[in-house]
Amino acid sequence: MRDELLKRLPEINLIENADLREKTLNCWVRAMQEGGWEIADLDIIPFTLLIEKAPVTLIDHTRGVTQVAKGIADAILNVFSNDIYNINYDVLISGAILHDVGKLLEYEKKDRKIVKSRNGKFLRHPFSGQALCYAEGIDDSILHCIAVHAKEGEGQRVSTEAIIINKADFACFEPLKL
Repeated sequence: MRDELLKRLPEINLIENADLREKTLNCWVRAMQEGGWEIADLDIIPFTLLIEKAPVTLIDHTRGVTQVAKGIADAILNVFSNDIYNINYDVLISGAILHDVGKLLEYEKKDRKIVKSRNGKFLRHPFSGQALCYAEGIDDSILHCIAVHAKEGEGQRVSTEAIIINKADFACFEPLKL
């Protein structure tokens, strides 16, 4: 599963810190195992249940958000100094890769459909994702990005990385509702 996940999520290799790279991958592996998913399921898990027949999978959404977040950071630092914005790329990339990992617990496959799981009825993915990552020893700065990337984080974002991930996430989501 690990090698297949690395093929499906090559952005993990953008994380320079080897320990964080490993923990980020471990979170995805753990989430898939706990959610009862197989690699082939990555082709059918929608990134949202809010759009009927969502045209984007969770894995593609994750890759898109990660690339958009990195692109935003690159553009900011192309014009401004990192002394002003202080962007930690490892926190940004890991946070973007993990922002929706909790959906692997929030969703389940039932009668050939992807639906909200029992876990998902009680805990939205920012909460379950944060718990998964905490169990893997992921740093608080990344847990913050996961916890506040969605509506639960309104007015609570306290890092540049969290703000960028939130904007990248919604840039990849909102146009699909048009």
